[in-house]
Amino acid sequence: MNSILLLHDETHVPRTLRAVATEDTLAPQQPDDPLDFRQVVEETDVGICIIQDELLQYVNPKYAQMHGWAAGELVGTDPLRLVPPDARARIREVRQLRNDGLHHAPYASRSLRRDGTVFDTRVFERNIVYRGRTASLTTLSDTSELARVHRVASWRAQMLLSTELLCRSGSIEIVLAHAEVRLSAGARALLQAPPQSSQTPLRHALRCIPREDRAHVLQQWRRAVLGKPFECHHRLLRADGSELRVLHRGTLEMSEGDTRARPVAMLKDITEQASARDRIDRLVNYHPVTGLATRTLLLERTAHAAENALRDRRSLAMLYLRVPDVDRLHTTMGLASADALATSLAARLVATCRSEDTVAHLGGGEFAILLEPALGAEESAALHTATRILATLGAPGTLDRAEFVAEGQIGIALLPRDGVNPAELLDHAHTACGQGGARINFFTREVGESAARRNQLDAALRRAFERNEFTLHYQPQVDLRDGTVVAVEALLRWHSEAFGNVSPAEFVPIAEESGLIVPLGEWVFRTACQQSVAWARAGLPTVRIGVNLSPRQLEQPDISRRLQAVMLETGANPAHLGIEVTESVLMRDLEHARRTLNELSAIGMEISLDDFGTGYSNLSVLRALPFDVLKIDRSLVHDVTASSADVSITRSVLMLAQGLKLKVLAEGVETEGQLNLLISNGCDLMQGYIFSKPLPPAQLEQLLREGTRLPERHLQRGTRQPTLLLVDDEDNVHVSLRRSLRGEGYQIVSARSGPEGLAKLAEHGVDVILSDQHMPGMTGVEFLRHAKALYPDTVRMVLSGHTELQSITDAVNEGTIHKFLTKPWDDDLLRDHVAEAFRRKNLSDENRRLSAEVSNANLELVQANERQQRMLAQQCERLGLEEVRALTAQDLIENLPTASIGIGADGTIVFVNRQARQLLAASPVLVGRDAADALPPDWMSAWHKPDGRHRPGRVGGRSCLLSCSPMDGHGEPRGNLLSVIPMPDYDKEFAA
Repeated sequence: MNSILLLHDETHVPRTLRAVATEDTLAPQQPDDPLDFRQVVEETDVGICIIQDELLQYVNPKYAQMHGWAAGELVGTDPLRLVPPDARARIREVRQLRNDGLHHAPYASRSLRRDGTVFDTRVFERNIVYRGRTASLTTLSDTSELARVHRVASWRAQMLLSTELLCRSGSIEIVLAHAEVRLSAGARALLQAPPQSSQTPLRHALRCIPREDRAHVLQQWRRAVLGKPFECHHRLLRADGSELRVLHRGTLEMSEGDTRARPVAMLKDITEQASARDRIDRLVNYHPVTGLATRTLLLERTAHAAENALRDRRSLAMLYLRVPDVDRLHTTMGLASADALATSLAARLVATCRSEDTVAHLGGGEFAILLEPALGAEESAALHTATRILATLGAPGTLDRAEFVAEGQIGIALLPRDGVNPAELLDHAHTACGQGGARINFFTREVGESAARRNQLDAALRRAFERNEFTLHYQPQVDLRDGTVVAVEALLRWHSEAFGNVSPAEFVPIAEESGLIVPLGEWVFRTACQQSVAWARAGLPTVRIGVNLSPRQLEQPDISRRLQAVMLETGANPAHLGIEVTESVLMRDLEHARRTLNELSAIGMEISLDDFGTGYSNLSVLRALPFDVLKIDRSLVHDVTASSADVSITRSVLMLAQGLKLKVLAEGVETEGQLNLLISNGCDLMQGYIFSKPLPPAQLEQLLREGTRLPERHLQRGTRQPTLLLVDDEDNVHVSLRRSLRGEGYQIVSARSGPEGLAKLAEHGVDVILSDQHMPGMTGVEFLRHAKALYPDTVRMVLSGHTELQSITDAVNEGTIHKFLTKPWDDDLLRDHVAEAFRRKNLSDENRRLSAEVSNANLELVQANERQQRMLAQQCERLGLEEVRALTAQDLIENLPTASIGIGADGTIVFVNRQARQLLAASPVLVGRDAADALPPDWMSAWHKPDGRHRPGRVGGRSCLLSCSPMDGHGEPRGNLLSVIPMPDYDKEFAA
């Protein structure tokens, strides 16, 4: 088998073919040449043809095959028919240039197959002498595949460029041999480099990376491993001086035949993403209002600091700061004021702490400070820093042109003593904050156990409903006028399956914080309503049940409607129920509280202000809200027999309540001294262990059935024996005085000193006091001053053997003593003075009793007037609604498209609407007339059958339908409604 090799010279015409083509035929030059040149031409893989006189004189098989014709079919034909029409002009132009000797280079063209398809070609043409005349020798190569590949490559290059531009990315190749960098179009666009600068020296390219980032990028390339891509982030300087932040992803490649690796990299503009990430990081790590670190950043820094501290065997401290003023300001003044205060506090904290410390704002008035290991000694240094922080916060400042002083509490947890986990350390500091009432507290095991129990109780509270672990106990409230039980307070009790009996003081605050107080309060109110109904059905004496309404419950917008719905559902009488709210509600939404309490008061519920004297209420607020009872907090009743200041406060509260026409109830009364003092100062009601502890329903029912009352000796209007208190440090004086007053009917109580006299006053209801002036430790005047402060209704006299004119005169002038008696005394004169003192006391008691009755009568009158006014207002409102309904109904009937006539039960026409008046236009006024006289007989026939069925009738010569329906008013017949529907007169309409 022979191989044929065609060699092309610079004319792109095969040399052998050129030599042969100069002859007249394609015969071999030498007969003995073993190679048949025709065979060479006809077996070549290139299309060959000879064109002479614009006709094909010769085509080889390949040429014919390329065009889909047989060689014999093409010889003698115009070669241009094998060229698409739009390419023929180009062919002619090239041939003309070649004939003129101006064009000899190959060119690209297209050819046309027999089936009409077009393919790409590469054309080589040269003038030769064929058969003695000039001809064109043409070679044709099919370049369709090459063109397709070129188009695909161009498309991909364009797509790559578009992708780079859209994605703001570009690629680079580092040519180490020439110390240059080749840039893609996208890379040039990133750098704002001119289009012609596709190659740039390596040192120039490095200058596009800022000096601070350059070492890092070079280090990444030095560490690069063949076939293992890496990436880094750095800045990139553009031609205009601006900066980009780019993702630099590089790798080392080695193609076949390469002797060294080629560094290739892709650069992507991530400036916007980096800016967005920076903003997100800023939001995540820094508080948007104060700019302090957030909890996330605090914990990250704590983890790093803890690692260093543990390695160096040193301690660090976490301080948790709570400033309630921020949250209080948020509630009262709004978010802007709270943010302003938080920002001011943040600035103070940053100024107080060191630069290496982390100050974080956890939200609201909650802050945290991480003290790094450089802090030094553990507790002492942390305590010192906490003290400085509180002192800085406590310095007066200005907020909205007003001066403020912030107060806070700090909890401290130490690493590693209190934990090594950052979140645990922060939680322990939070737990310690505010524990024990101190302003600065360290975390202890006891504090941690208390917090753990609190969390466990919170979880158990959520399951308590399902397990029916709640019950209500009721503590009686006694009327101090007659000693009867007039009301009870419903008190929630919880017997937990896991914890046993849990004190309300422990679980109620947890319920408040978690929000469980709302469903819990609803359960208490519903249970109290059911209990009230049960006691009423059992025939027990009527007592009002007071239910505490938490601030969270009162904040609900529909709380009044919900409580009334419960009362309707259970059948409870509102007059047998009461609502107790604390003073804290006055610091919240006062208008909502006023509206809600007014609605509940209007239906007969009693409204009480609980724990009065411990909050921020003022007179204007008390007047604005419909309170019936003020409950004095037990803190003003406890030890009241020994504290003049508390007595003064209690007396002021009683006077305030009397001025506002309110009843006063004292809570937590436990001793006779407290009770007697409260009674002597005009207290109306009491509640406390001196009478009864909170009782389960069954025990309270027994107490009510038995009619248990307060002992008569304690009552204001009791018939107890007149009591005289003798105070003297000499026994013989006591004996003499008792002998002198024997037979006068007095109960005589003796005391040897001023303090003992005060104790006797607490134990007995004393009317008259007779005290010696000269006693050790406390003089008679000093004792009587205390007695006046505690028991102002007593009549006080002093007995002395020494004349101290000034002290006695001052005591008389200030009302401390009523009379001054001297030693030795005249028995008759002494008895007269004591009798006159008792008469004065009885007269004073009677005046107070009458004043109290008048005051109570006035109060009842005022309350009755208020109830009447509310009832009148409600009645007027109902009447207004009824009037509106009536007018609406009248307008509706008047404008009905059907004629309607109302006929009363007695047959009188009560109304006629517009349609009916038009039908009966010829009739006189109908309202007030008897229907039998005014209406047609067939109409009256229908009126007597109020079943709603239609019956035929006549009106104005036309047919109509009549129907009658009854008019009922609350179940009572009020007559009938007659409706008339005229029927169309089809004959007249058709005639028209």
